[in-house]
Amino acid sequence: MPVAYLTLEIHIEGAHSLKDKRQVVRSLKDRLRNSFNISIAEIEANDLWQRATLGAVSISDSRDYLEGLMRNVEREAVRLANNAGAEVVDSFLDYLEMEP
Repeated sequence: MPVAYLTLEIHIEGAHSLKDKRQVVRSLKDRLRNSFNISIAEIEANDLWQRATLGAVSISDSRDYLEGLMRNVEREAVRLANNAGAEVVDSFLDYLEMEP
């Protein structure tokens, strides 16, 4: 059973404090979670004001479904980040194969 893991590197130009960063990251996570029913969390650089790394995970019995889902998540993340004054500067999609 495949597990898809999407990493998103985000640059938040207008963040001048951790509070500014948290506002953008929380909004991005909540909207993606609600739109796509995925698990998502900030995974690195928690103390840097203008940088965030998000990890999104989903599981399915179809790798093709996961591929499409994660590409849609990535596309929406880029759109949402741009609307919030941030930018997705890098993304990486990987898969894990889990035995049932």
